[in-house]
Amino acid sequence: MNRLFGAKNSVPKPTLSSAISNTESHVDSLDVKLAKLNAELSTYQSRMSKMRDGPGKTALRQKALKILQRRKMYESQRDQLQQQSWNMEQASMMTDNLKNVMTTVDAMKSTNKTLKQQYGKIDIDKIERMQDEMQELMEVGNEIQESMGRSYDVPEDVDEAELDAELEALGEEAEFEAGVGMGTGLGETPGFMLDEVPTFVDEPPEAGKVKEAAG
Repeated sequence: MNRLFGAKNSVPKPTLSSAISNTESHVDSLDVKLAKLNAELSTYQSRMSKMRDGPGKTALRQKALKILQRRKMYESQRDQLQQQSWNMEQASMMTDNLKNVMTTVDAMKSTNKTLKQQYGKIDIDKIERMQDEMQELMEVGNEIQESMGRSYDVPEDVDEAELDAELEALGEEAEFEAGVGMGTGLGETPGFMLDEVPTFVDEPPEAGKVKEAAG
């Protein structure tokens, strides 16, 4: 059935990365072959340097020339593959850069669309009116604060002489109350010494001694 109607090709398409990897593997295999040929050439050169001219040396020389031709062919192939690998690496870098650019462009488009939607909901006139109202409210608040902080002056019809007399009278009254609070005048026996003798005293004090103590 697959031969008649065909089948879907399930083999993945080659990529630059896989192509670069395959090319580098071919280059590595050519390097191995070149190393082997160089070793054979060194052996032939060493043997020919010890031989005299003759058929044997000529035969070795022919073999060395064939190996040298193979080495040049391998070197040419290796150089071509290395150049191909370098070209593919450059193409891969350009592809990656292009992907990064496209990703950046898509992100910028999405951000631009979002900003337009957000800023489209904002009414500049409403913001201006709100700012004006806030400024008016601040001015009203400042006027209220100034009004509440106003000082009340003393009435102009108050006589300063009367205030001085009242202040002097208050001072005399304070001195009188202080004297009364002291209890008695000078030379008098304190009231606490005329009270009843406490129970812890054996005998009451004599009147003369009390006066002496008071004096």
